Amino acid sequence: MTSVSQFVEGKLKLKVNREKSAVDRPWKRKFLGFSFLNDRKATLRLAPQTLKRCKDKLRKLTNRTWSIAMEERIRQINEYLRGWIGYFHPASAKTHCEELEQWLRRRLRMCPWKQWKRPWTRFRNLRALGVPEWAAWMMAKSSKGPWVMARNTNNALNVAYWKRQGLLSLLEHYGKLRQSLGTAGCGPACPVV
Repeated sequence: MTSVSQFVEGKLKLKVNREKSAVDRPWKRKFLGFSFLNDRKATLRLAPQTLKRCKDKLRKLTNRTWSIAMEERIRQINEYLRGWIGYFHPASAKTHCEELEQWLRRRLRMCPWKQWKRPWTRFRNLRALGVPEWAAWMMAKSSKGPWVMARNTNNALNVAYWKRQGLLSLLEHYGKLRQSLGTAGCGPACPVV
């Protein structure tokens, strides 16, 4: 590291960032949000900080106290996710996309639950979504918080519901981008999932 730094700073007259530069195993380092798996193929993966930043941004967009129309909220989420997965699709991230998509839908289910403040409003809206009367009353009268109720309303506000609302399927979009990468011949470093 010392000799490389001396060459880069001395001969090339470039500045070396000591915090980001190191001589280490590739899977222990990150570069522009990517890292590598500890395998012989040098498979690209998402760096842990990348997922954290993505979740932080989605938390802001799915803040249940933010008064914004659901159509606009979904539009902004789709815009962000298209850009995010467009950049990170070369990485092996199928499992991350599945988990992130499930987590996002649960965050989104909190928003209408928070808006349906009164038990009668909750009951009426749950019935409109096809929930049986007895289950709708049980959920409507529940004193549990929005995060817990977001899991309980999974059947009423399911994947098909969010698809009808226009929410982008991160996993499907990732698959399409990976397929186009595979046909472009990206090599063994990025196998098609």
